[in-house]
Amino acid sequence: MAEFWRQKHWIFRGLFVAVALVLLFLRLLPLGSAPGALPGPDLLVSVILAWIVRRPDFLPMPLILMVILAEDLILMRPPGLWTAIVILATEFLRGRIALTRELSFVVEWLLVSGVMLGMMLVYRLILGLALVPQAPFGFAIVQVLWSIAVYPVVVALSRLALDLRKPATGEVDDFGRRL
Repeated sequence: MAEFWRQKHWIFRGLFVAVALVLLFLRLLPLGSAPGALPGPDLLVSVILAWIVRRPDFLPMPLILMVILAEDLILMRPPGLWTAIVILATEFLRGRIALTRELSFVVEWLLVSGVMLGMMLVYRLILGLALVPQAPFGFAIVQVLWSIAVYPVVVALSRLALDLRKPATGEVDDFGRRL
């Protein structure tokens, strides 16, 4: 049984990398990239935050770091800035897993929404301090609002398709450790 538990971790980690690669590939496709078009949601961040709140043990920090850093390099963003912000946000949520386990979904959604807004504001503030040209503020807000709106869909798909759920209070793994 212990081997299955370890295998489940690796299956979800491999699935996360596959999902990240598919989302990155779709983001690179020239679909709907007309000038002035509204930006879509950042699905990868929504997936990461949903999985961190549900099962933080399935996404270790080095895996998130490698995926987001690769995304930074491929999308030609300042290397490491968005990566550092995502890592800080996920570790913030990971440190509050005992709290989020007890929260209703609406409160969890508000918490994740605040984290997403904070991530965007910190990213834009640092780029502004470095005098790096940025997209207009309205586009960034629209992208964050789309990401917030898509979060419940990501959670529902993760729950229905992958059976990714929050551990119950007092639930233990096969090694007897609390989840």
